[in-house]
Amino acid sequence: MEFETFGETFGHIPVLPREVCELLALREGETVVDATIGLGGHARLLAERLGPTGTLIGLDVDPANLETARQALADRKSACRMELVHANFAELPDVLVSLGLTQVDAILADLGISSRQLEEPARGFSFQREGPLDMRLDARLMVTATDLVNRMREQELGDLLYFNAQETAGRRIARRICEARKNSRITTTTRLAEIVASAVGVDPESRKSKIHPATRTFLALRMAVNEEIENLEALLEAAPRLLSPGGRFGVIAFHSVEDKPVKLDFRKRKSEGIYQILTKKPVVASDDERRSNPRSRSAKLRAVMRASGETESGSEMHLTAP
Repeated sequence: MEFETFGETFGHIPVLPREVCELLALREGETVVDATIGLGGHARLLAERLGPTGTLIGLDVDPANLETARQALADRKSACRMELVHANFAELPDVLVSLGLTQVDAILADLGISSRQLEEPARGFSFQREGPLDMRLDARLMVTATDLVNRMREQELGDLLYFNAQETAGRRIARRICEARKNSRITTTTRLAEIVASAVGVDPESRKSKIHPATRTFLALRMAVNEEIENLEALLEAAPRLLSPGGRFGVIAFHSVEDKPVKLDFRKRKSEGIYQILTKKPVVASDDERRSNPRSRSAKLRAVMRASGETESGSEMHLTAP
């Protein structure tokens, strides 16, 4: 299917579709993991390249996403084997074991969340809609954003806002949150957004900028609730042993807090002879894609190729093209 018509057909436009397909360079009969299958956009494009002897493994922490992806893949041109699993990508090693696999030929992780999740008030991701302050991508998780904003000490909350989202006003926001919760628990998205706007002295309604003052606060809390950096680090740690020689690994990040650990991990493993870096600089969307899919504007794709193997001593690895 043509990249340009995918979104029109399925109501979802995967970011950097052409670049992902080119860098993963899938061939018939291979096994690929879509570690964040979402609404199935990338998965469908990848499945069409695997053929009847290939295997697509899709993971997602949101059962609703898995069902949507299943529908998007139902009439796929490829008749490849398909395994969709409710799991976090940090659990990928266990998922592969359960499927009788030890290694795969490619892994893709798109770290963004879907617009549908953002638009569901009950999920609590959006400061523009009244809803419970939840923010769990995975209902199996026990801690919500309500728990964090009402329990964390002021310094811890300020640190969370700064380190998870580079919120430079994090101290002021944390102080105002702690003051507000003395009167009553903060339990809704709109209430938290009001507190943040008050802390930074900005009225979102009169603001010329399109960036809401609560954007970074909501991002930081979502990342903390879902342990997104910890899970990303677990995937980065596991990937070398899960990739077959010549296997490729692509990660799409949407902000620097996600992109930095990917960049550092890829560089570290390159220096160890484990990876060959395929993207000297992160791949970004073209002007045309940015116009047609605004979500792609902040996307950065990095990709590596697994070394061909180890010597008997295990101290040296040689790189070859797949």
